[in-house]
Amino acid sequence: MKIAAIIGSSRADGNTQQLTELALKGVDYTPIILKEKQIISIDDLRHAAGGFEPVADDYENVIDTVLEHDILLFATPVYWYGMSGLMKNFVDRWSQSLRDDRFAFKKEMSQKTAYVITCGGDQPSIKALPLIQQFQYIFDFMGVSFAEYIIGTANAPHDILKDERALAEAKRWNKVFLK
Repeated sequence: MKIAAIIGSSRADGNTQQLTELALKGVDYTPIILKEKQIISIDDLRHAAGGFEPVADDYENVIDTVLEHDILLFATPVYWYGMSGLMKNFVDRWSQSLRDDRFAFKKEMSQKTAYVITCGGDQPSIKALPLIQQFQYIFDFMGVSFAEYIIGTANAPHDILKDERALAEAKRWNKVFLK
């Protein structure tokens, strides 16, 4: 069981990343920190005769790493009631991978199990639900099994350490991942 954590926070050591690290404490996993990668948004050319143009950025390396793993943990703060721009740009690039002849992207992704961790400060247990639903639709489309999610309440740095429910859920996940 190989685990990758795709972290879409634009703040180093933010609440979402802290909660993710707690869930994965002592677990052998691959962190993919999107803010450290250059993933350029692209023109949507999926219906054009030539298709997508090659892009000189880090996306292909990131997606190759993702495909090497069985469990994908998507971690993103709630940004304006959705996933972060870093995470959205990464997922948008999947359109390119779906049309890449080098692999059967959708089939390979359908072999994965996904988890989601998100944190927000404005009633996230309610207002983060559209973000969770967005991931559910993405996973349904790709055939990815959606295991669970955690929504943490946190706004200022280290606020997540006050959310006992989210911390308990992350510790429960940790026990599952350590098996």
